[in-house]
Amino acid sequence: MNFDFSDDQKFLKAEARKFLEARCTSSVTRAVLDDPNKRFDPELWKAVADMGWIGAAIPEAYGGSGLGHVELCAIAEELGRVIAPIPFASSVYIFAEAIMLAGDGAQKSALLPGLVRGDLIGCLASAEGPGPISEASTTSRVDGDRLSGVKTPVTDGDIATHAIVTAHDAVGPGLFIVDLAAEGVTRTALDTIDPTRSAARLVFDNAACQRLGTGAEDVVSAVLDRAAVLFAFEQVGGAGRCLELAKAYAMERHAFGRVIASYQAIKHKLADMYVKTELARSHAYFGAWALASGDATLPTAAAAARLSATSAYDFAAKENLQTHGGMGFTWEVDCHLHLRRSRQLALALGGPPVWRERLVRRLEQNNAA
Repeated sequence: MNFDFSDDQKFLKAEARKFLEARCTSSVTRAVLDDPNKRFDPELWKAVADMGWIGAAIPEAYGGSGLGHVELCAIAEELGRVIAPIPFASSVYIFAEAIMLAGDGAQKSALLPGLVRGDLIGCLASAEGPGPISEASTTSRVDGDRLSGVKTPVTDGDIATHAIVTAHDAVGPGLFIVDLAAEGVTRTALDTIDPTRSAARLVFDNAACQRLGTGAEDVVSAVLDRAAVLFAFEQVGGAGRCLELAKAYAMERHAFGRVIASYQAIKHKLADMYVKTELARSHAYFGAWALASGDATLPTAAAAARLSATSAYDFAAKENLQTHGGMGFTWEVDCHLHLRRSRQLALALGGPPVWRERLVRRLEQNNAA
C-alpha cells in the first residue's frame, strides 16, 4: 500500500511551501514575538484564507474547497515548517472538525462559511487547569442556554471570535458554542512559552450558548483524534526544518580547521534527528490515511502519530540548538522559535502522558476484542 502523497497533493505541498517561504519568513514570526500587543499576524491569516487553506477539508456546500483531510495534512506540514503565527490549528484542526462532526445543518451554515473566509477564529475551551481534558469532570455548568464557568488555559482564546466549551447541562456533559463577543464573557491573556500562539483565561458568567450536537465525550475524543493527526504533520514539518537548519549550519561552521559536520558527534546528532523525524512521518502518514478513509484504526493511529511527532519535534528542536553551539542560545538565531513551538504543540492537546494512556487503553481494547 502506498502511503505517499499523490502527484496533485505533492504539487499543493510544493506551492504551499513556495508561498510560505515568501510570505512567512522568521521575521514575520519574530514580529509577533517581539510585540506584546500583537498576538498573531492578521495579514497572514487573511492571506491563508484567500488561498483556500482554511476550507481545505470543509465541504463546498459551506464555502470550503472540499479537497480532503490528506490535502489539509500536506498544508499543515508546511505551516509547521515556518512556525506560522496564526490560529490555524485551533480554528481548523479543532473548531472546524467539531462543527463538521457534531453540528447540525444550521450550525454548519452559520459558522463554517465565516471560518473559511477568515472572519471567524475558533478555539476549544476545555481545560480547567493542569491535567488531561475530561468532559465528565468539568465544573462549568449550563442553565437553560446560559453558561457559567472558568476555562484556563485556552489556546488562542484571547483572539478567537467563537469557542466550543465543555460543560454540563440538564441532559449531561456536552459541547456548547459561545460567541466570545457576547455579554458575560471575560478574557485575560496569559503569558506562554510561545507568544506566537497565545492563550487566555476565559470566564463565563451567564453567557449565551448553544449546544453542539447531542453527545460530548465521544465527540471530544473523536475531535482530538482528528486534531492529533493534523498536529502531528505540523510537528513533522517543524522537525524537518530543524534538521535542515542544523545540517546547513554544520556544513558551513568550521572548528579546528574542519567543518563540524565531519565530526562524529555532530553526525550522530543529525542521524538521530533524521531517524526520529522519519519515524514520526511514517506514523503521521498512516494517521492521515486512517483519517481520510474513516478507518476504525484512527484512534490508535492518532495516538501513535501524536506521541511520535511530539518526541521528534522536541528532540529536533533541542539538537538543532545544540548543533548551533553557543550561537544557538542567542535571541538573534531562530533556534528558540522552534524550541518554543515544539513545547507549545506538545501541550496543546494534552501532554505525552495523556496520549500514552490513550494509546495503551486503545491497544488493550483492541486486544480484548
